Amino acid sequence: MIWQSAAEFWAMGGYGVYVWGSMGVSAALLALEVWLARMGRRQALDAVCEAMEAAAEDETDHRSVHAVVPQSLNLHRGQNGTGPSPSHPAAQQTSFTPGAAS
Repeated sequence: MIWQSAAEFWAMGGYGVYVWGSMGVSAALLALEVWLARMGRRQALDAVCEAMEAAAEDETDHRSVHAVVPQSLNLHRGQNGTGPSPSHPAAQQTSFTPGAAS
């Protein structure tokens, strides 16, 4: 289409209200989408930061409890300090036979 003036361009052959209205609504919805995505990202990052802070606080509390308990009384650790001790029920292995009745 060729327009003779800027007014004809904005009028869009009598359909300017529909054309520019739909362009405005589309632009507003795209801007809303960007804003909502940023807000969602910010909320997700805040939730992750809160969870990490809570985990760090929990780890600090956990360490302070173990700092008070002597290593000889820590019955849930093996000889090297990691994992359950061999006498702990979690360390005992069980065998599983498919189809066998218990």
